[in-house]
Amino acid sequence: MAGGLINFRPIARVVSVLLLIIGVLMWTGIPFSLYYGETPLPLLYAGLSTVVAAALLWMIPRAPRDSLPRPADLTIRKREGYLIVALSWTAMVLFGMLPYLYSGMLPKVPDALFETVSGMTTTGASTLTDIEIHPRGLLYWRSLTQWIGGMGIIVLTVAIFPLLGIGGIELFAAEAPGPTSDKLHPRISETAKRLWFIYVGLTVLLGILLVVFGMSPYEAINHALTTMATGGFSTRNASAAAFSPAIQYLLVLFMFLAGVNYTVLYLSFKRRWSQVWQSDELKAYVSLIVVVALFLTARVWYITGLPLEESFRDSIFQTVSLITTTGFVTADYTGWAPSLTMICFVLLFVGACAGSTSGGIKIIRNLVFLKNSYLEFRRIVHPQAIIPLRLNGQIVSGRIITHIFNFLLLYLILFVFGSIVLSVLGLDFLTAIGAMATSLGNVGPGIGNVGPMDNFAWLSAPVKIFLSFVMIVGRLEVFTVLVLFTPYFWRLN
Repeated sequence: MAGGLINFRPIARVVSVLLLIIGVLMWTGIPFSLYYGETPLPLLYAGLSTVVAAALLWMIPRAPRDSLPRPADLTIRKREGYLIVALSWTAMVLFGMLPYLYSGMLPKVPDALFETVSGMTTTGASTLTDIEIHPRGLLYWRSLTQWIGGMGIIVLTVAIFPLLGIGGIELFAAEAPGPTSDKLHPRISETAKRLWFIYVGLTVLLGILLVVFGMSPYEAINHALTTMATGGFSTRNASAAAFSPAIQYLLVLFMFLAGVNYTVLYLSFKRRWSQVWQSDELKAYVSLIVVVALFLTARVWYITGLPLEESFRDSIFQTVSLITTTGFVTADYTGWAPSLTMICFVLLFVGACAGSTSGGIKIIRNLVFLKNSYLEFRRIVHPQAIIPLRLNGQIVSGRIITHIFNFLLLYLILFVFGSIVLSVLGLDFLTAIGAMATSLGNVGPGIGNVGPMDNFAWLSAPVKIFLSFVMIVGRLEVFTVLVLFTPYFWRLN
């Protein structure tokens, strides 16, 4: 059936626009290179290569007249939407690593690939052993890759789809972070614009406040980009520990905001407080942070003997950083106590709110699982009763519950399978489960030899390539990538 054929022309058009954006954004690092007396050629040539590739993709000819259904062959359907997401991320990663390769900053492809994927997926794991010796322009690009991936550059492209004559609802559903489909505006392009307005606005605000609090303008720009993206790349070897307590508290606040559902943030800015506090996920998010942070504070204060304020600051910082999957560090949580290390390891799986820039499973999925498990006990006692699951006062359909349970099971299977693969590739048990958990959840630091005071430079090339794939699977919510490996996706009807 002709309608079952995959239409590659709109896919090429969208990937072309994305590469054009990536290429132009690379050039925004050139002023930093010139200001600090560095050669801008790697960023110049990388941007030029990307823009040329974008132009070539745009010129892909129209499909044969009778091979696709009318109307025009720029229609995006469900399958094209998923392919656009997968191919866009592949293209962004392949071209995004060019500055590292052209400059010699990361001359080996596995290292450049890992660093780029970690940036685009906002994971924050790094192969750089001494960050501060590298050119400022390239470190800016490294930070910018996280900001690009934070909300998903495809959402930005959805905002300009009207200019291309392409409808983007399927694409937004495939890329928008989290399992919810809350809309700020009935038109998807307007939704994307509002999301990016919030995203850009908070980034600019944080950058200004970081300068006010004593950070240099260059470092403020970099940390504003990676904080709002919940990414965690820093320009300092010591990460957030290199800055003052005031800056650390400021980062905690904005990491928290970055982990909130952007629909809720929008309602907050509109002062619709009654709607904001209807969110069960937001209540669970705040409650979890408060409970874990206070517990860690008490234990860290007792175990380490640090001053109470420092114990609280390190505890609240690491709690928010791990739950939001940002990955900034101020302390080595693996050195506190085995029990606290285990708590921090569990946080690698939690994630913040759906519809935020964070990775992980997401609070709402965990909340649905816990609520439904609790209700199952009531159903056992009262088998004839109809006891629906409610969130935000509304009944959650059985289809959504099934989807979430399938996601959780598949996430667990991937974690176990990936940990076994990493063990076969030579990693010890703690490092294998730590690397897999932090990569699948897009967090950054893990446990074992990839903890908060370590990096990923020592890993073998096969491990880096495997973890790069895992990071993409985690960032795109598992199903978006794995559906491409099923025979059903490629059938014509």
